[in-house]
Amino acid sequence: MKATWRGVVLAQSDDTVVVEGNHYFPRTSLLSEHFVESAQTSVCPWKGTASYLDIVVDGDCNDGAAWLYPDPKPAASQIEGRVAFWRGVQVSAD
Repeated sequence: MKATWRGVVLAQSDDTVVVEGNHYFPRTSLLSEHFVESAQTSVCPWKGTASYLDIVVDGDCNDGAAWLYPDPKPAASQIEGRVAFWRGVQVSAD
């Protein structure tokens, strides 16, 4: 699977986990130069507290377009250390 925004590859992996229709990529598969930690968080009743990453490509920022659960609840343990995308990020088969 590959995640792209504005034609730039953000992450690529053969090892994604699908939860609620979202592909969670290993954090190690992200091209780190395109990601900045965000102060934004949200809470899911069964997954836990999500943290967000801003995506930066050619000076343009897509605020909070990637999220992860740094310490997921036991029911969501399969997504620990993984990142998912939204807000216009395209996720597709390679």
